[in-house]
Amino acid sequence: QLQLVESGGGLVQPGGSLKLSCVASGFNFDIYAMGWFRRPPGKASELVAAINSNADNSYYTDAVKGRFTITRDNDLNTLYLEMNGLRPEDTALYSCASGQGPLFSLAPHSYPNWGQGTQVTVTS
Repeated sequence: QLQLVESGGGLVQPGGSLKLSCVASGFNFDIYAMGWFRRPPGKASELVAAINSNADNSYYTDAVKGRFTITRDNDLNTLYLEMNGLRPEDTALYSCASGQGPLFSLAPHSYPNWGQGTQVTVTS
């Protein structure tokens, strides 16, 4: 059974850092692109970052470029999102999702399987 379990969220002050993890099981993690989505309070989900199955290419939404880094460890079946310079507008529920092939897509419907998410709250 496919499972994605996120961790690492929490409460942090503006300018702080967090590193999210997503442990995958029940499928061949190393042949699928992965993405991180976030859903701010009262808003729709958005794709924050994505990475190819072999990590040779990645994508970041403009709002997080230069602050967030997506990586993966295929030996550990784990996806990461390192977040630096956090801002109040980064407050959201962050979820990892698996793609449908080795290359990432910018289309949300290309990520059929999602984890439950981990809450990130940035406030002073």
